[in-house]
Amino acid sequence: PHVTHSQASSVLALLLLLEGGMFSASRPAELLEKVFQHIHDHQDEFVQTLKEWVAIESDSVQPLPRFRQELFRMMALAADKLRRLGASVDSVDLGSQQLPDGQSLPIPPIILAELGNDPKKATVCFYGHLDVQPAAREDGWLTDPYTLTEVDGKLYGRGATDNKGPVLAWINAVSTFQALEQDLPVNVKFILEGMEEAGSIALEELVEKEKNRFFSNVDYVVISDNLWLSRKKPALTYGTRGNSYFMVEVKCRDQDFHSGTFGGILNEPMADLVALLGSLVDASGRILIPGIYDHVAPLTEKEKNMYKSIDLDVEEYKNSSQVKKFLFDTKEEILMHLWRYPSLSIHGIEGAFDGSGAKTVIPGRVVGKFSIRLVPHMNMSVVEKQVKRHLEDVFSKRNSSNEMAVSMVLGLYPWIANINDSQYLAARRAIRTVFGTEPDMIRDGSTIPIARLFREIICKSVMMLPLGAVDDGEHSQKEKINRWNYIEGSKLFAAYFLEIAKLH
Repeated sequence: PHVTHSQASSVLALLLLLEGGMFSASRPAELLEKVFQHIHDHQDEFVQTLKEWVAIESDSVQPLPRFRQELFRMMALAADKLRRLGASVDSVDLGSQQLPDGQSLPIPPIILAELGNDPKKATVCFYGHLDVQPAAREDGWLTDPYTLTEVDGKLYGRGATDNKGPVLAWINAVSTFQALEQDLPVNVKFILEGMEEAGSIALEELVEKEKNRFFSNVDYVVISDNLWLSRKKPALTYGTRGNSYFMVEVKCRDQDFHSGTFGGILNEPMADLVALLGSLVDASGRILIPGIYDHVAPLTEKEKNMYKSIDLDVEEYKNSSQVKKFLFDTKEEILMHLWRYPSLSIHGIEGAFDGSGAKTVIPGRVVGKFSIRLVPHMNMSVVEKQVKRHLEDVFSKRNSSNEMAVSMVLGLYPWIANINDSQYLAARRAIRTVFGTEPDMIRDGSTIPIARLFREIICKSVMMLPLGAVDDGEHSQKEKINRWNYIEGSKLFAAYFLEIAKLH
């Protein structure tokens, strides 16, 4: 449901009158109405800017010089956009990245931008990223992934929802106050990076370095890099899972074998690896590693009730996901196994024959890849030991002459926030003003390390305020953002600024 501009203004005016604050009741309502109208009237311009940003192939995953050039061009375009808003902008040089093959590629700069420094106002810092996942028309896109294409109100293009659209929605909100010659209700800071899809190279070091300078006066941090659980109902995200990524290598020799010459007289590495991977999880999705569930946070009655109130149509979710059957039947079970219980996924096998046709080869060395999504209160080092102990036990029982090695190559802890934090309450009020409804309070089953990083380094309130709908298809061949989400999201950020101003 969507409320009109006049309804939104009336609601906000009444709330301000009842709750008090630094503004009179009439002025914010009148201002918000003007802000909403301006965003509505200029939406085609905002969409055109998104089209220009999507056109830049800022792929950080493929380590190729031409994509790095595009990343630098993307960061320069964003920096220029912010400067034209009057922001002071620092493009921080991060040096070069050394790749495994020996080549060196420059790391795109991280943008630190600041607009306003009034000590009487709250300071809000927005984090976003401008790099994207790889995309090519031949991957299955119906349109050119780098040409923003509107179909039935859906804006298709790589990076439209992840994360160029939300970044621009923040900028749209700021620019609207300026276009109306109104002071921003808050001081605004931006930290924008270009390597999020590649692991946020050098970001943690920069945040640590800037802790007592750029971030010293920040009151609130906002991240808009995830999705709603619904197509129409907004959400606030208060938790994400962590991730432990493992590689298990089984090796006989470095060269492959001919199956006619060697088949039947040796322990085949692939057979060993298949047995190892098959021992990790059963058909019901339960992880078979002993002790893995021992430290999972217990489910409370209060938390259980929160899942009941979330708006999720299981059949619609199943159909939109193009999945015949989930492992669980109820909304509550599905959400809990996505958010608050660990999961194990097997991702692939390196060294195996995966081309078309028939090839009678026995791989001499194979590497299996799998990960475990971590939840509170799992301990990463304990999980690593449990995984290694389990695989060593399974391998020893096979009496194989091959060699096995297990390594954890990535470890990221989960993050969870307090939903009664003042910033979350302010965002809920802003959502009610713009969308006329309470948000779903959700977690995200994926891992967004920056949230925990900000909380632990700068020790400020961190909130995830998503804009995208559940079917936006981030990372897929149908990535899009709805025009409605993009424009209403710009209004939401403007309303959020006013709500945060009331706290100060």
